[in-house]
Amino acid sequence: MLIKIYPENPNQREIDKVVDILRGGGLIIYPTDTVYAIGCDALNVRAVEKICKLKGIDPRKENLSIICYDLSNISEFAKVDNITFKLMKKNLPGPFTFILNTHSSLPKIYRNRKTVGIRVPDHSIAREIIRQLGNPLLTTSVHSDDNILEYMTDPELLEEKYQYDVDLVIDGGYGGLTASTVVDCSEGEVEIARQGKGELIY
Repeated sequence: MLIKIYPENPNQREIDKVVDILRGGGLIIYPTDTVYAIGCDALNVRAVEKICKLKGIDPRKENLSIICYDLSNISEFAKVDNITFKLMKKNLPGPFTFILNTHSSLPKIYRNRKTVGIRVPDHSIAREIIRQLGNPLLTTSVHSDDNILEYMTDPELLEEKYQYDVDLVIDGGYGGLTASTVVDCSEGEVEIARQGKGELIY
């Protein structure tokens, strides 16, 4: 199913549809401020497992990332010191994933790796869904495995490709091709693990 949502004015009825699917453990493809992503309710372990299977992610070996509405309840999901919090506040919302140590309140599937990626995208559709869901979203970029890059940017092509894997694709316009910049703060130092979109402000 493909639904159109306009970033400048997200329609409440359409947002409600998305939230209902997420509450039921469904998977969605949605736009962010970087690339289109596959997501689910981050606290629904069965949905998280479905995404891991779909993307071939082993949560014991690879970091999982979640998208939050803002930084107000970040300490529920990750351990964050004052210096890191100030850095995040300067750069979020924005195209960054911060790698932090996992908080014990996250489901066990996240704690295998002891670290979690935290995102607050500068994108009204993603943030409105999270705000109304009341939980963060698990997020993983839609990667093209056949090098046809249009798949990653065109929601109609994404719907064609993933119609049997996800419950809903949100058409929020064409997406980008550059992923977020990954900033690892888990060891107490700030390290750019992957340079993507956006320049980190210190």
